[in-house]
Amino acid sequence: MPAADLVLTGAQVRTLDPARPAASAVAVHDGVITAVGEAADVRDWRGPGTEVVDLHGGHLVPGLADAHSHPVWGLDMATGTDLSGVTDLAGLRAALAGAERIEGWVLGHGLDHNAFAGRPVHHDLIADVLAGAPAFLRLYDGHSALASPAALAAAGVSGPRAFAQHAEVVCDATGRPTGHLVEHAAMDLVADIAPRPSYARRRARLVELLSAMAATGLTGAQVMDGGDLDLVAAVAEETVLPVRLRFAPWCMPGADDEALRELARLQGRGGRHWLVGGVKFFMDGTVEGGTAWLERPDCHGQGTAAFWPDPRAYAEAVRTLHAAGVRTATHAIGDAAVRHVLDTVASLGPSGYGAHRIEHIETAPDELLPRFAELGVAASLQPPHTEYTRDDGTDEWSRRLGGERAARAWRLRDLREAGATVALGSDWPIAHYDVRAVLAMARRPRGAAAHRPGLTPLQALEGCTSHAAAAAGESGIAGRITPGHRADLTALTVDPVHAPADELADAPVALTVTSGHVVHRGV
Repeated sequence: MPAADLVLTGAQVRTLDPARPAASAVAVHDGVITAVGEAADVRDWRGPGTEVVDLHGGHLVPGLADAHSHPVWGLDMATGTDLSGVTDLAGLRAALAGAERIEGWVLGHGLDHNAFAGRPVHHDLIADVLAGAPAFLRLYDGHSALASPAALAAAGVSGPRAFAQHAEVVCDATGRPTGHLVEHAAMDLVADIAPRPSYARRRARLVELLSAMAATGLTGAQVMDGGDLDLVAAVAEETVLPVRLRFAPWCMPGADDEALRELARLQGRGGRHWLVGGVKFFMDGTVEGGTAWLERPDCHGQGTAAFWPDPRAYAEAVRTLHAAGVRTATHAIGDAAVRHVLDTVASLGPSGYGAHRIEHIETAPDELLPRFAELGVAASLQPPHTEYTRDDGTDEWSRRLGGERAARAWRLRDLREAGATVALGSDWPIAHYDVRAVLAMARRPRGAAAHRPGLTPLQALEGCTSHAAAAAGESGIAGRITPGHRADLTALTVDPVHAPADELADAPVALTVTSGHVVHRGV
């Protein structure tokens, strides 16, 4: 064995490796774990250039991963005024009145649907406080936005539009746009002309963001979009990316054979700490936006259509990519969407087992749960999303679904007990990226999901380690502390399995190691 580059000792190591569940020291060489053992072994691992870090009894676990995040695309989404603290219309109006103007625009993000208290999303509610300025405000779900009259005029949007995907420029009875833009194609009409951070600023913000993520213990993020691969490549050549990024570019309705071939060609593109590995689909939108695909309409009569106007075209695209060896992840929130994705994977036959995953799964009936394990479909859920709901059912998500479907909210524990792989993430910037909060809320979900048991502490840890690795098809190289696996490691000052959830959410991070690089050291 070559001399180690890095040795971590004085640790309580939870390996998640059944062959050796615990240890006190780990050796790393060239980005790979080379040995797992005890303090007495360290002298045999060391060489003249070895860095030895004493963790003084800290708790070392496999590197924590976010199984669903948008750290590059999110740089644009999270531009302007942070509206995530707004709880009502008065607060929104006050925030906009004092908001910074960016090239004359008011940009905002993180706006909660519940701030409208059941009113239709309409620019008339805010137009007077903007003093004529164009405004583009992204709602927290990332699938809808509110644009002011000046912004709509600048984009040339004066009435309804037709789209290849299930999207809408919402209009009133006279055909006048209300400013509510639903789904990506509609939002892009205004987003494409709104001010955007400069290339230099985006480069700087990317490093700042990934460093902040690493400070919470994150070593990797499974990126559910194509991001800006040229930007990532440029940054990765200049510095070590603190968090490993695995990208799944989007496949949207209308993709032809050449578009599918291009997605297949992109697979494997990468550099140090980044890689394209997979393709992301959307089968529906969001409950709050009325675009989740449901087996029965929501309380407004919405939710009866798929994001792909012809769901059969989605299934055919998945089959084409699967035949090319491409893994897929599909956004499916509503019960009809989840069912259709499972049926599509079933149509692939045995070769589809373990190669595909479903994102979000916010409401699902009992009979669908065993099919995840039967088909080898990973369930990717984001516990922080539960904070946008209320346990009394008065939130927009619960009201739209009604009591029966809201009672099926975020079935983390049920999916695990049904034998599914359950990977956990934040969906940043939809929710905060702090992986400690993801772990804590997986154990104690909020709002509509608070009435059902969360994951056990060990299951939650697995959701950000071994199960996240399985969802990405990386079980053979990541998710455990064992020789031959990637040296992605997280050291906390508390045991994530035995510490109370509230204590874990605030636990200091002693060390974060990504592929053998120490990317964060705690104070």
